[in-house]
Amino acid sequence: MLKTSLTHPEILRVLARAGHHAKVLIADGNYPVSTKRGPNAEVVSLNLAPGVVTVAQVLRAVLGVVPVDHVNTMGIPPDDPYAQSGEPPVWNEFRTVISESGARLTLEPVLKWDFYKHVESADHVLTIQTGDQALWANVLLTVGCRVS
Repeated sequence: MLKTSLTHPEILRVLARAGHHAKVLIADGNYPVSTKRGPNAEVVSLNLAPGVVTVAQVLRAVLGVVPVDHVNTMGIPPDDPYAQSGEPPVWNEFRTVISESGARLTLEPVLKWDFYKHVESADHVLTIQTGDQALWANVLLTVGCRVS
């Protein structure tokens, strides 16, 4: 029995094989997983029902297993109607999860269309599809190096 909080066998398999600079997408329930992914990416569907599971829950589990160099959110284009509402509330939840993990990382937005390009790269190894209903709740992690 594993002692880590992440026990999903497929996610652990892909993360164990991911190297430095590999990209892991934790996607919300609205993300177009079937069309926006890299050529080497595997998909694990955890979208059991609307709201189950959330991106923050998956983020917490993944940060407990692999080193991460960067955490990017999908940034809101200035012409999007939501841009006038300010930052999505879920981003503060992500910051809390990052802080609680002990990681010294900053949440960095990447504008939507550039975010898709990052995801569609050959470095993208895993998408974890959630049932999160929060708007703009996609998170792209860049795997770091293991330090003794």
